[in-house]
Amino acid sequence: MSDPQNPASTPDPDGSTTPPSGGSSTPPPVAPTPASSTPPPASSTPPAYEAPAYPAAPQYTSAPQYTPGQGAPGEAVPGKTMGIVAFVLSFFAAPVGLILGIVALVQSKKAGVKNGFALAAIIISSVAIVLTVIIVVIVFATIGAASTDLYDQYLMNCGPGGSGYVEILGERIPCEQIDTGDLD
Repeated sequence: MSDPQNPASTPDPDGSTTPPSGGSSTPPPVAPTPASSTPPPASSTPPAYEAPAYPAAPQYTSAPQYTPGQGAPGEAVPGKTMGIVAFVLSFFAAPVGLILGIVALVQSKKAGVKNGFALAAIIISSVAIVLTVIIVVIVFATIGAASTDLYDQYLMNCGPGGSGYVEILGERIPCEQIDTGDLD
């Protein structure tokens, strides 16, 4: 019988086919080996499709996650405690809270971390100091205006030809009850 792939080949007595003598140079197909035979010996070179074997990668444990502005886990953040103290003091002793807040913020910035308490202490202390200054100015201006008014009333009403009374907080007080000291 002839080979359907190569009709010009001729069968040999052992069942294999040989190509025609002047034709192609392709090798004859290999006949399947019986199951009882031994497998062919392994080649010393690996096949071209096999990847080279690499050593196993080392097993690492997962490192703690770092978030910017928080410092390393378990590590004390410089200025954090002072920032909290400054925050509390900013409500009661604003100048002290301002100074401690600035010191805590500088320490934290040098360490490369954020310190929200120190920043809040600086803001609250600054606002409290400004409001205190405004209130003090208003109080002194009010007291100064009231004392000037009282002095003017005394000079006008308690002098010769005056009414003899001075009005203080809505009350009429006789000039004789007012201790003037050295006003005249």
